[in-house]
Amino acid sequence: MIKIYTTPSCSSCRKVKKWFDDQKIPYEEHNIFSTILDENELRDILFKSERGFEDIISTRSKIIKEGNIDLDSMTIKELIAFIQENPSVLRRPIIVDDKRIQVGYSAEEIRIFIPRARRIAESYCAENECDDFPNCEHAQNLLG
Repeated sequence: MIKIYTTPSCSSCRKVKKWFDDQKIPYEEHNIFSTILDENELRDILFKSERGFEDIISTRSKIIKEGNIDLDSMTIKELIAFIQENPSVLRRPIIVDDKRIQVGYSAEEIRIFIPRARRIAESYCAENECDDFPNCEHAQNLLG
């Protein structure tokens, strides 16, 4: 299941949710301000990110700048506790599935969350100039 970590005022979060709704891809939304992220969720996000905390924390956030917070000196456990206490430091949206993560909205990169069978069908139909994807015969055969 795809999880999208959002905040209500985030325009990129709204774009991501609209994209998933338009693609008819189910997801779970988690508002980071109304629900505290547990340690396992944060560890999962970190495990999937390429650069760990650098990918998910906004160093431009007010809390970090004004608090003179030195993230590099914190242990992972301390960073997780810091995020739990200050969820506004997270970049958003954060999109996570079983294998992947995407931070922020990118119209090109978000396509990785389209199910593989559908991506294959779209590619095949594009090559064969199908006029009625996903209702064409090729897509129906490929998607089952």
